[in-house]
Amino acid sequence: MIHLDTSFLIGMLKRGSAEARLLEAADPDEPVVVSAVAWTEFLCGPIEPAEEELALRIVDSHRDLTFEHAGIAARLFNESGRRRSSLSDCLIAAVAIHDGARLATANLADFRRFASAGLKLV
Repeated sequence: MIHLDTSFLIGMLKRGSAEARLLEAADPDEPVVVSAVAWTEFLCGPIEPAEEELALRIVDSHRDLTFEHAGIAARLFNESGRRRSSLSDCLIAAVAIHDGARLATANLADFRRFASAGLKLV
């Protein structure tokens, strides 16, 4: 299973981008998933309706935020310096960690700090 971060969602819409090529090379049987948090950030755009439709065709399913995810995210937030601007990243990482999924992101630097907590990056 591959979870998509917001930056990856945006990048994959550009034909020929590294993100689009990565998805094309991925196992077609591996589910592509997005968390409600990443989807919210994506929709805040700016994006065009056609871009939203394309993203919906690529993403196989979504994950709603649960209390379990919230607990993992809080631990990540507290252990990584309590930077207010990183809360969304903590939530996105928490959902991927909970699912045992790899996270595809264009912002590796933002998510590497969660590797010790079990986050696997694409």
